[in-house]
Amino acid sequence: MYNLNWWLAPFLIAAVLGVVVGVLRTERVRRIYEAHFQESRRERLFLSSISFVVTVTVVRALTWAIHNGVGPFHDVAMHGRHIHHLVWGIGLLLVVGYLWMLEVGTGSDRSLVLLGRLTSLLYGVGSALTLDEFALWLNLRDVYWEREGRESLEALALFAGLMAVGIFGAGFFRGLVRHLGRKK
Repeated sequence: MYNLNWWLAPFLIAAVLGVVVGVLRTERVRRIYEAHFQESRRERLFLSSISFVVTVTVVRALTWAIHNGVGPFHDVAMHGRHIHHLVWGIGLLLVVGYLWMLEVGTGSDRSLVLLGRLTSLLYGVGSALTLDEFALWLNLRDVYWEREGRESLEALALFAGLMAVGIFGAGFFRGLVRHLGRKK
């Protein structure tokens, strides 16, 4: 039997990210975007952060619906085994890591800007899918809706905070390192 739940989360994530990209392509927003993100590393960090937040929101909403029996949603399973979404996240992180080792999407001279944007979006999605089940890593059992499941929320918050520091503090930290380097 064909299972639409296999494709529901990826479709919703892609749809929301498609709307974000559409908004970024409007003339006024595009001018502001290009003025703010002239450095490709900062743009890739921003795109990863956007896809991270979108993915966490979509996945948390879907898992809440599944847990509470809202709508036609249910766990994704293969041969009776529940496939946790961290499996897809780990797979995405492995693919993106491999592409970055090949310098695809890294901002190097040989890398296409579009591939950098795509791999950045996929990195944010993979990170969110993986960290959303961080408590499963630690407890080696499904504690998503139990007290121990809070560990996943803490991991998500910590990673989101690190991404935000990278976006908003990058220039400051570079300047600080340059300044401290001159004092010696």
